[in-house]
Amino acid sequence: MEKRLIMYMHAGSGNHGCEAIVNSLCRMIKEKAVLVSYRGGEDSKYSLKNLCDIVQERSFGGNKTAHVLYYIYRKLTGDGESFIRYRYHEIFKGNPGPLAVSIGGDNYCYESMLNDLRLANSAFCKKGVKTILLGCSIEPALMQKKQIAEDLSKYHAIVARESITYHALKEVFGEGEGKPALYCFPDPAFTLEKKELPLPQGFAPGNTVGINVSPMIQENEKIPGITMKNYREMMQFIIDHTDMQIALIPHVVWEQNDDRKPIHELYESFKETGRVVEIEDGTCEELKGFISRCRLFAGARTHATIAAYSSLVPTLVVGYSVKARGIARDLFGKEEPYVIPVQSLKKNGDLTEGFRWLLQHEREIREHLEAVMPSYREQAYLTGREVDRLWEEFSRPQKI
Repeated sequence: MEKRLIMYMHAGSGNHGCEAIVNSLCRMIKEKAVLVSYRGGEDSKYSLKNLCDIVQERSFGGNKTAHVLYYIYRKLTGDGESFIRYRYHEIFKGNPGPLAVSIGGDNYCYESMLNDLRLANSAFCKKGVKTILLGCSIEPALMQKKQIAEDLSKYHAIVARESITYHALKEVFGEGEGKPALYCFPDPAFTLEKKELPLPQGFAPGNTVGINVSPMIQENEKIPGITMKNYREMMQFIIDHTDMQIALIPHVVWEQNDDRKPIHELYESFKETGRVVEIEDGTCEELKGFISRCRLFAGARTHATIAAYSSLVPTLVVGYSVKARGIARDLFGKEEPYVIPVQSLKKNGDLTEGFRWLLQHEREIREHLEAVMPSYREQAYLTGREVDRLWEEFSRPQKI
C-alpha cells in the first residue's frame, strides 16, 4: 500500500457516533484517508463508502491456526504488538505512511480497549509513523496510571473534544520538547451534515420530543431497573401534560449493544396512546435529520446529543462519563442541570424533573445555542485543519 493518511481504532458504523466522527473528519480534510475498520461491512452499508477507502481488519476468529501461532509467538517473545500487525496486515505489510489518526472518541473510557489502544499506538510509532489521538474524552483519573500516561506520551498530538479532558492532559504533560502537542477542539461531529428523510406518521415536526436510551447507561445505573423506570415516567409526563409527540431514536445498533431493544420496550409500553413513534436505523446523517426536526431532545448516546445540540435543539443528557459533562460545560459553562449522570438516578421522578426544567427553559436554551453554535462549529473545523497541516508536514520529502 502506498503512503496514505490512516485512520484506525474504528469499531464500525453500526455505532453511528463512530460513523459521525469519521464522516465529519473525512469531509474536513483534503486527503482521502484509509480507514482501518473492525466492521468494514457496516461502513460500506452506511455513509462512509465514498468518503474514505475502507480496509477490513483481519480477525483471528476465522483462523484458529494463526491465533495459536501468534499466541505462542507472543508468549515466547513478549511481542504483544504482533496481534496488531496481524489485524492491520494491509497497513503494516508495506510502509504505512507518515501519519495515523486514532479515532479517539471515548475509546479510553473502556477498560477492554486500553490494551489494544496502547499496542496499536506503539506499533505505529515503531514503524516511524506519527500518531494523533483525535476527538477524545478521557477520565482524568485514568491519566494518572503510569501505563496510560506512557501510552498517551507517544502520540505526536492529542486533540481533546472537551475541556475537562484537555485540562487533565495539561496537568499530566504540560508543554515542551518531546511531549505531545495538546489541543481542545469540539467533536468533529458538530459539523455533521444532515439528511432529511420523509417523516413517519406521528412525528410532528417542531412539536416532537426525541428520546434516545441505550444499554450502556443501563449498565452504569446504580439501582437495577431505575433507568427504564425514569424513562417511562418522563414519557408519561410528556403524554399527560403536553401536546407533544415522542420519537424514539436509536444511535447504536450492534447486536450486543443495541439501542433498539430498550427503545422497543418503551414503544410497547406507550404505543396505544398514538403519541409515540419508533425511528428505524439509518445513517448518522439520516438520524441527525430526524433529531434536527425535534422540538426537544433527551438522550443517552453522546453523538445523538451532539446531533441535537448542533441542530439547536434544547437537550437533556443522560450521561455516565466525562464526555457528557465536558461537552455541556463547554457549551453552557456548567454541567448541571443539562446533564443527569445515570449513576445519580435514585428515584423514579429524577429524569422527569430534569425534563420539566428543560421544558421551562426551552426558549433561553435555544437562544443560547443559536448564539454559541456558529463559533463552536467553526472551532470543530480546526481539527481537520490540524490534520491537514501535520499531513503536509510529515509527507514532505525529508532533507538529507
